[in-house]
Amino acid sequence: MSWQRIRIARFGGPEVLELAEEPVIPDPGAAEARIKILAAGTGFTDSFIRRGGYPDFKGPLPFTPGYELVGVVEKAGADVVAPREGQIVADLCVVGGYAQYAIRPARFLVPVPDGIDAAEAVCIPLAYLTAFQMLTRYRRLSAGETILVIGASGTVGTALLDLARHFGLNAIGTCSAANLTTVEQFGAAAIDYRAGDFVTSVRQLTAGRVGGAGVDAAFDAIGGSHFDRSFACLALGGILIGYGAQTMAMGRESIIAAGLGLARLKLWGALSFLFGGRRAIWYSITDRRVSHPEEFKADMAALFELLRNGAIRPVVIGREPLAAARNVHARIDAGGLGGKIVLLPWLTV
Repeated sequence: MSWQRIRIARFGGPEVLELAEEPVIPDPGAAEARIKILAAGTGFTDSFIRRGGYPDFKGPLPFTPGYELVGVVEKAGADVVAPREGQIVADLCVVGGYAQYAIRPARFLVPVPDGIDAAEAVCIPLAYLTAFQMLTRYRRLSAGETILVIGASGTVGTALLDLARHFGLNAIGTCSAANLTTVEQFGAAAIDYRAGDFVTSVRQLTAGRVGGAGVDAAFDAIGGSHFDRSFACLALGGILIGYGAQTMAMGRESIIAAGLGLARLKLWGALSFLFGGRRAIWYSITDRRVSHPEEFKADMAALFELLRNGAIRPVVIGREPLAAARNVHARIDAGGLGGKIVLLPWLTV
């Protein structure tokens, strides 16, 4: 029986995404499971990998992109006790999600509770887990405190806003004018980053704050020199969490500028006493999964419960077949989506 996957044979633009037909369904090895993929998430990180600039993946070529997947365990390899065959699971696979089947290490697979829509569930492993860990693992934020989300209409941005609403936090989000409504739907104050200096806007919005203007935490995936402005938005004792380098990924800043941005984070973190207790850190979901594997599964399980109970509501703006991957990536590269497009590998056009 043949099956389909998206194949990338060279790094480049959306045109390098090719729909390939494979003649044989692979069998899992020891400690592996074969997953029949029901949903694959798409996002900026996939686009970054496709262009060849992502630090955590440089090949080999060819490969199948797709950072996160949800599917059913169709066949378990030798010695695999859990998950069981027939169980719905999720995985942060980094590559391999844009396909009808994937072979994955069983130890990474996290069960998905019954009754959850696969397209919403696949929003959890990357975007929501990133947001959840940044909000809970570095500083205990209390209800009523204020956060700043840079790029608030993106997949991690909307996840941060959704979780902030759940935790009772006040949120401010920067976005383009076209996505102001998307941000405001989460109860956040929206700032058009093209309309002026957002640092001034943040200071104005928080002017009445006890202890002085500014936010308690800021989250920035832009990177490079942009970290300076996000750090300037912090109140005394606030924390900046950098988790991306979009300016470098899009070619708007050099790798040197991105490196300087990371150096600033380390400097602010090491010398926080010079900055009124303001500090900064770098977050990488793949690094943290390696260093804290027990947190990875625990946090995923907690998020799936929130999703099952309706406490969080991922923004899925499209459900497309594998054949639409090129068009989806073109839309991702254009920016301003305001939510997540999910590929459904068994959907026919």
